[in-house]
Amino acid sequence: MRFPWFGVIALIVVIGGYAVYARNVANPRILRELEQDPEGERAKRVMALTLPSGKTLPVNYLREGERVYAGADFPWWRELPASGGPVEMLIRGERLRGQARAVQDEPQRRLDVFGRLRPTAPTWWGVLVEIELAPPNSPANAPADAAALAPGETG
Repeated sequence: MRFPWFGVIALIVVIGGYAVYARNVANPRILRELEQDPEGERAKRVMALTLPSGKTLPVNYLREGERVYAGADFPWWRELPASGGPVEMLIRGERLRGQARAVQDEPQRRLDVFGRLRPTAPTWWGVLVEIELAPPNSPANAPADAAALAPGETG
């Protein structure tokens, strides 16, 4: 029996093509929509998350009090240190900051949160990311620079 090289190559092309499409077409379009329509249907379940490296991507979220949860299906979560890394979020028009960490050592908690965050996704897939929000008036929530201020505001 010969190894099905054609199938393997086709799978690699499909996965690579999807990654290129998501990064260059879909993600920028979704991020624009989140900025322009913070009360829209997509904004109710998707936030813009800026990682410590400065990379911004759209991810599904669940906000519960002073915590925000996200499910990571791709390896971007590896950028977060075990103790937590600084992230910025745009949730329904509100810019927030917090400390994010991947929750890898609590499988039951992961299942519990994923049951609310993404009830129709396979339970065996994804890494739970937990973000502890910075208090509203803390320096962590001050704009990073003048460009982050709304028109007419001063820092």
